[in-house]
Amino acid sequence: MRPELPTGTVTFVFTDVEGSTKLLHELGAEDYSRALAEHRRVLRVAFAANEGVEVDTQGDAFFVAFPTAPGALAAAADAMDGLASGPIRVRVGIHTGTPHLGEEGYIGVDVHRAARIAACGHGGQVLVSASTAALAGTNRLRDLGEHRLKDLTAPERIYQLGDGDFPPLKSLHRTNLPIPATAFLGRGRELDEVHELVSREDVRLLTLTGPGGTGKTRLALQAAAAASDRHPGGVFWVPLAPLRDPALVLETAGQAVGARNGLAEHISETATLLLFDNFEHVVEAADDLSGLLAACPRLNLLVTSREPLHVTGEQEYPVPSLARQESVDFFAARARAVKPDFGGDEAVAEICRRLDGLPLALELAAARVKALSPPQILERLEQRLPLLTGGARDAPERQRTLRATIEWSYELLTDTEKLLFARLAGFRGGSTLEAAEEVVEANLDPLQSLVDKSLLRYSAARFWMLETIGEYATERLEQFEDVEALRRRHAEYFLRLAEEAEPHLTGAQQATWLERLEAEHDNFRLSLDSLRHAGLGAEELELVGALMRFWYVHGHLREGRSRCEEALAAHDDQSRPRLKALFGAGLLAHRLGDYRGAYALSEERLALARRLDDAEGVASSLIGLGMNAHGLGDYEQAAAAFTEGAALARAGGYSWILAVAISNLADLALEQGDYAQARARVDESLGLFRELGDERKIVESLVGLGIVASREGSRDEAEALLCESLEYAEALVDKELAIWSLGELAALAVSGGDAERAARLLGAIETLREETGHAAQPDERRMDEQMRSALASELGEEHFAAALRIGRGMTFEQTVAYALQS
Repeated sequence: MRPELPTGTVTFVFTDVEGSTKLLHELGAEDYSRALAEHRRVLRVAFAANEGVEVDTQGDAFFVAFPTAPGALAAAADAMDGLASGPIRVRVGIHTGTPHLGEEGYIGVDVHRAARIAACGHGGQVLVSASTAALAGTNRLRDLGEHRLKDLTAPERIYQLGDGDFPPLKSLHRTNLPIPATAFLGRGRELDEVHELVSREDVRLLTLTGPGGTGKTRLALQAAAAASDRHPGGVFWVPLAPLRDPALVLETAGQAVGARNGLAEHISETATLLLFDNFEHVVEAADDLSGLLAACPRLNLLVTSREPLHVTGEQEYPVPSLARQESVDFFAARARAVKPDFGGDEAVAEICRRLDGLPLALELAAARVKALSPPQILERLEQRLPLLTGGARDAPERQRTLRATIEWSYELLTDTEKLLFARLAGFRGGSTLEAAEEVVEANLDPLQSLVDKSLLRYSAARFWMLETIGEYATERLEQFEDVEALRRRHAEYFLRLAEEAEPHLTGAQQATWLERLEAEHDNFRLSLDSLRHAGLGAEELELVGALMRFWYVHGHLREGRSRCEEALAAHDDQSRPRLKALFGAGLLAHRLGDYRGAYALSEERLALARRLDDAEGVASSLIGLGMNAHGLGDYEQAAAAFTEGAALARAGGYSWILAVAISNLADLALEQGDYAQARARVDESLGLFRELGDERKIVESLVGLGIVASREGSRDEAEALLCESLEYAEALVDKELAIWSLGELAALAVSGGDAERAARLLGAIETLREETGHAAQPDERRMDEQMRSALASELGEEHFAAALRIGRGMTFEQTVAYALQS
């Protein structure tokens, strides 16, 4: 340990020369060498003048530690001034933390964070973390907002020293890569090798293989993040662990990237990277990946699996265990997370050797340092080593080692904890505390104990297991529990949850409930499978009916339609639950643009409603028939169905159905150019929806009034109504409503001569449609085609395409803010 290195709160500075290879070619070796030497002199003078201690120097990069944040900023400013007249441009990253100082130097995430901040900057730019800014003050700093760095941590607010203008930071964008709970440790060689393979032109499918617990997923995530610069189309994580049907692999990938009309069509020729995680149990879908690669010439695939896919063009990379020193460092870091003063001894290295350097095994063992010393842990592992030969002889040695480690942790549990551990395997994708209490009779104390012992994880208000541990828990479940009874309790709970949520999916709490249902989507899938397996037809139909609007609003249109139609086909139940499932299947088919299929479902629903003498069902089925006749262009039949449905609803006192019928009649009048009748009918439906308190339909009616006003030429009224409805849509996180408002605002921009604005809005609408899966209705398609033709003519094809790209790149929030600008 170097005594001069600062301790406690330390500010790190990383520097790196931008474009050093290019500069070498431009200046020549001799001049470049002189420039590099002068650059080093200037930096060292600046660092020394402000109490900086040089920790390490590699090539043209510096790693320096400062006892104070202001000193680090002053050194960076002095360095930039000193280099201003020379040819070398340096990027600088500054971050403050409380690192551990060991024999080899600084250890901890703060070192990595400072390096990552520097890496996302540009030559001549000094980037500063929020922790440094808090200590040094922000007088000379420019707030660049929040950015995700390539170490996959949560978004970090980054500041810039000075007011200079630079290109956007090289941080992660267009990605859904998850934020890991712990820092990425070791694996430097493997990360470089995987990154090199991902970057090769001749490697388009790279599979990271190895047994569970080797860290395949974490290595793949880091490599994917590092490759983001080469994939401007985006880097997307596709988790496959919850899936059981190989046919859903590409559909799941489509959901991850926001595809609407097929994954291949969405990706097309963009440079995109997809990370398929945990492929081994859906390996039958491997041929689908080959087809996807053939259809998308600039797509790269990164896969984690316990076995290779065995398809043409696959490059396999077996993920090794951690190297000896990496294992020790990994164990020590995880131990310090639960026991900050952990120092370690020679027993740690032996523990790591006995556990074959498997990250999961090391993490489980390290969790015990709160109660056991390393020699005691080693002794207990010694007692469990015979278990290593208890598995299948043809199983990999590492897999048996991992199993022994889990077995060891499991044996340390109390009987109550063992039972709970096994029962929690009955969830898919984790559970909330409430669900665990109701379904598996959990109590908070044993749950917390399982978390402390690293057999259970807790994040985002959910308890969940690593996949390998979950598999072990599933095996144990058979010993304690009637599995069918547990699945029945699970399905009953999630049916109740879906039915509780259903009335809230159109009101002020829509966003909160949609988010809750999305978090439980995997559990709903499992519940539907369980109900099917148990032959509980009425319950399965009730569940798909209750989930219909969630699937509709959150863009799971294809899966929702498939689930509804499968339930209908599996059960010949002719009761009221079938009516709701038919309604869901028809609505989802309609929004996917399959008007003929939706029409047939509406006809079946109408016939069933009449057999059941369900007047409300008859009225709503007529509305469905009308909507699909409208979609097919049969305005006369649509008007007749809406009119009959409205009459039945009025007679029966079904105010909501009546309001919907009148709203659809308004749409017909609008398309036929009868604006007075359209306005009158929208006003009437709006009054009914206000009486009912249906917030979503109120906003939908405001959109309708805005469109009518626009067609009538009342521009100010139209803009006011459409902007009001767009604000509501944003508050409800209802992207379908937003699409309708944005489409008409784009039309107003065209008529007002603002072609650039209109084109950007059209691009944003494209993205929203892809994210949600909502197909454009016939009148929307016609208007869209007319606007595109006019804008391409006015702006020119190249300018129009550029404006569309800008719009497509905006987030939902950015789109709303842009549209609301006066």
